Amino acid sequence: MRMLKPLILFFSLLLFAGLASASALSTYTFDSNEEEQAFRDLSAELRCLVCQNQSLADSDAGLADDLRREVYNLWRDGKSEDEIKAFLVARYGNFVLYDPPFNPSTYILWFGPFILFIVGGIVLSRALKSKAEDQEVELSDEDKQRLKTLLSNDNQDAPK
Repeated sequence: MRMLKPLILFFSLLLFAGLASASALSTYTFDSNEEEQAFRDLSAELRCLVCQNQSLADSDAGLADDLRREVYNLWRDGKSEDEIKAFLVARYGNFVLYDPPFNPSTYILWFGPFILFIVGGIVLSRALKSKAEDQEVELSDEDKQRLKTLLSNDNQDAPK
């Protein structure tokens, strides 16, 4: 009985924690399931500005709640997805979009990883090449004679 109380408490807290983290999107009302799904899809395409690696739909941050509410209000006002995205981009920049547009201001986002990969490959190949060149050492005549003496001594000391 003594061990049962902590277990019951633990599982009760676990249950309530799960209920508390229920989807924040479920607090909004929609006229149809299609409209709700479209809102969920739009929220999934937008990045949380605080979490950065979570969508607006998945984030629990306070700013994400505010942005979801703003998106919902714009949605209820009859704005299209493109108009809502344009509003958020004007306010927060292209960073708010998970899939930024392809234009000169976002070229670094699109080409940056490839450029870094190529530069890294060049640096790595040069480092390996210089290391291989460093391994080829020319011995002086004195060193060659010492090596020859050492090798001949090893051959004489070797068990037969």
